[in-house]
Amino acid sequence: MGHQTETDSGRWDTGLVPSPPGRTVRPDADCPVEIALAAVSGRWTTLVLRELMHAELSFGALRERLPDISPKVLADRLHVLRERGLIAQERLPGFPVRTRYALTESGRLLRPLLIELYRTGEMLGERGATL
Repeated sequence: MGHQTETDSGRWDTGLVPSPPGRTVRPDADCPVEIALAAVSGRWTTLVLRELMHAELSFGALRERLPDISPKVLADRLHVLRERGLIAQERLPGFPVRTRYALTESGRLLRPLLIELYRTGEMLGERGATL
């Protein structure tokens, strides 16, 4: 079953579902909520994005800011974020070759989402919600 028709519009909370792509009865890759959740999915992803919100950083600088992430996991997260179009990679001239990572315009769009996820997590934690 695909998107619901506009005849079902009285059924939808327009604050939660303001447009037809979200009016589905099952998870759908085209649903805006699913797109946003996929953008930030993966362990360490939100932390890597957080660090890049304020500055372009090298791989080494990211490792310094996130000392518990393994180099393999960081490399994987950076690769996935590049594939998603959320960060750009720039190789700097010189020896040794250095690489810098920066958010793309799409990546910067995630800032309000990350802020709201943090606020919601704080409130849920205060209420004793468990995952």
